[in-house]
Amino acid sequence: MSEVYSVDVEITAPVYDTEVTDRVADAITNVFPNADVEQRPGELHAETHDLAHFSELLHRREILDTARGVFFDTLQGDRFSFTLKKQAAFEGVVTFSVGEPDELGEIHVSVRVAEPDVESFIDHIAPPTQDGRPIDPESE
Repeated sequence: MSEVYSVDVEITAPVYDTEVTDRVADAITNVFPNADVEQRPGELHAETHDLAHFSELLHRREILDTARGVFFDTLQGDRFSFTLKKQAAFEGVVTFSVGEPDELGEIHVSVRVAEPDVESFIDHIAPPTQDGRPIDPESE
């Protein structure tokens, strides 16, 4: 039986004067296709309750260990957060922004997990790996 996850994901991205708002919206929806995006002064704000496509992108790029590191480093209570490079997201690619801010701006993502618990949800979207391959807890 698969788990039922209850998560609230808030996404914000600045829109600079040199940018086309629709392109920034595309950057968000290319990574989070179910996000409801709304325009606010100087930024876009979006919400979603589904990280399935995001998880698929992590698997495709084989960056599960990187993702887990970022998620657990920012873990506070029932929340974790991360920042993505806007230009990569526009191409539908997940690239975490770590350290220096990206010159084209970043997409900030905050995830609150209501059910079941935040660690289980992280394991669900970015499972632990062994030799670069996801470990299936069912097969142990």
